[in-house]
Amino acid sequence: MLMNLFKFKGGVKPPTNKTQSTGRPIAAAPLPSHLAVPLHQSIGGTPRPVVAVGDKVLKGQLIGEADGWISAAVHAPTSGTVVAVGPGKQPHPSGLDADCVFIEPDGRDEWIARQPFDLVNATPDAVRHYLQQSGVVGLGGAVFPTHGKLTPAKTVPMQELVINGAECEPFITCDDLLMRERAIDIVRGIGVFRDLLQPQKVLIGIEDNKPEAAAAMRAAVEACGEDFVVVQVPTLYPAGGAKQLIRVLTGKEVPAAKRSTDLGVQCFNVATAYTAWRAIAHGEPVVSRIVTLTGNVRQPGNYEVLIGTPMDELLQLAQPNPDTDGIVMGGPMMGFLVPEPAVPVIKATNCLIAHSERLFPPKAPEMPCIRCGACAQACPHELQPFELYWHARAKDFGKTQQYHIFDCIECGCCSFVCPSRIPLVQYFRFAKSEIWAREKEKKAADEAKTRFEFKQFREEREKAEKAEKLAKAAAAQAAKKAAEAAAAAAAGDAPATAVAEKPADLTVDPAEAAKKAAIAAAMARAKAQREAAQPKNTDALTPEQARDMAEIDARRVQAGIADTPAEAAAAPTATKTEE
Repeated sequence: MLMNLFKFKGGVKPPTNKTQSTGRPIAAAPLPSHLAVPLHQSIGGTPRPVVAVGDKVLKGQLIGEADGWISAAVHAPTSGTVVAVGPGKQPHPSGLDADCVFIEPDGRDEWIARQPFDLVNATPDAVRHYLQQSGVVGLGGAVFPTHGKLTPAKTVPMQELVINGAECEPFITCDDLLMRERAIDIVRGIGVFRDLLQPQKVLIGIEDNKPEAAAAMRAAVEACGEDFVVVQVPTLYPAGGAKQLIRVLTGKEVPAAKRSTDLGVQCFNVATAYTAWRAIAHGEPVVSRIVTLTGNVRQPGNYEVLIGTPMDELLQLAQPNPDTDGIVMGGPMMGFLVPEPAVPVIKATNCLIAHSERLFPPKAPEMPCIRCGACAQACPHELQPFELYWHARAKDFGKTQQYHIFDCIECGCCSFVCPSRIPLVQYFRFAKSEIWAREKEKKAADEAKTRFEFKQFREEREKAEKAEKLAKAAAAQAAKKAAEAAAAAAAGDAPATAVAEKPADLTVDPAEAAKKAAIAAAMARAKAQREAAQPKNTDALTPEQARDMAEIDARRVQAGIADTPAEAAAAPTATKTEE
C-alpha cells in the first residue's frame, strides 16, 4: 500500500555501521556469575523490594512491587538466592548508586509456574494491570510504563496507532533482528494494543535500510489476518524519534506542551509489543531483552540478555579488542560511557558499543561559536541551539527556558554538524539539570513556608479558641451570680438596689470577662503562694510549750524583772521596750 509520507525539519545522515552486527541470528547469552537487578528501571515511582537476603527466588518471581500507577514491577531474571538488597552502581551518566536486588544464580534457570492470561474474558483495565505487574515498559529507550500509554484520551478518539521499527541510530540493530526473527509475536502484541486503544488504523514504520525486517513484518501481518500497514520511511536520523515518526507517517506535529494522544495518536516500539505478547500468551514477565554488541569487537552480534547481567561479562561474548577502553550504552549519538564496566544491563539497554580511540577518535578542542546556524538547520525540533548554548554557558537559565530548552530531545544532531566542535548537548543537559535542581529547591522552600504559615495559623486558632472558652466560662459565672443575687433579693436577703443593679452585670463583654477571669485567676494563684510561704501554727502553743513559758515567767517574777503573773496576764501585749 502506497502512502503519502511527510517530512520533518532537520535531521542528519551519520554512517549507519549496522551491517557488522546483522550477519548472525539472535543468540541467548549464558547465565552470568551474578546479577544486580536495579529496582528503578522505568519512568515513575521506584518499586518496593519484596524479597530479603537469603530468599530463594525463581525465574520470573516478583522482587520489586510497582509503586503507584506510573511504575512497573521488577522480576528475578533467573532462579537463585538473594545475597543483598541495597545500593549499587547504575548505567547512568551521573554514576550514582540506586537500590538493587543482588542474586546469585543457582544454574537451573527454573521458571515460576506460568500460564497464559485470559485475554478474551478480561476487561481493558485488567489487561493494563496485568501488563504493569509483568513489568512491560517501553524498550525503545524511554522506558515509560506501557500500561499508562494504553489508556486512551477521553475526549479525543484514537485515529492512528504508530509502531516504531525505524531504529534510526547508528550501530543499533536489536529491533531489526527482532523483526526478522520474531515478527509473528510482534504483530500479535500490536493486536493487543489495537484492541485496547481502538484506533482507526495501525501504521508500522520501518526505515528503508531494513528491507528484510519490512518483508518479515508484512508476511506476519498477512499470516495473522490483520490490516496493519507496514511503511518504509526514508533513512534519516532521528526518524526513530516518536514525534518525528508520527510526523512522517501522519503529518501531525505534536507540540511540546501536549501528548500525542491529544492529537489522536499513540506510538510504541516493536520490542515493547513483543514483550507484551510474551507476557500475555506465555505468562513471562520482562526478565530479558535483545542487546546489540558491537563497536571495537571481533564478533559483533545480537544477544538475548538477562536483566542485571554485568556489562563487562556480556561484552566478552563479542570478543572485544585489547585496546577497548570503555563501554558506550546506546548509540554514538545519544549514548554515554558507563561509569564502570561492571554496571548491569537494564530494560533501557538496547546496545553496548566497545569504545576505543581508534573507533571514536578524540574530538579536537572546542572552538568559539561562529553563529553559522548549522545547528539550527539540523535540529529536528526547530530550536535555536546556538542561542541555547550562549545562555546555558552564561548560566542564564531563565533565557534557556524562553528558548524552549525542554523541547530538546538531546538527539545530538546539533553537536554532529557543529564546525566549532562544541558539545552542545552536554551544555543543554547541564542547563536542564540546574533548572530541575532549582525547581526542587524552590518546591522545598515553598513547602517549608506552607508548613510555617500553617503552624502560625494553628497557634492563632488555638489562642482564639482558648479566649472564647474563657469568655464563655466568665459569662456563665456572671450569669450564675446574677441569678443567685436575684433569687436572694426575691427572698428578702439582699437590698432592692443590689437586685436592681444585677441585670446590668448580665451583659458582659466576652473579651473583658476573659481578661478579668485571667486576672482573678492570677491573683488567686499569688495569694495561694503567699499563704503557702507563711509559717504555720504561730499563734497556737502546744501544752509543753505553754508549760515551759509559764516556768520562764515565774522565774522572771522571782528575779524581779517582770510583772506578777496577774499583771502579766492583764497586759499580754507589752512590747520588748516596755519590758
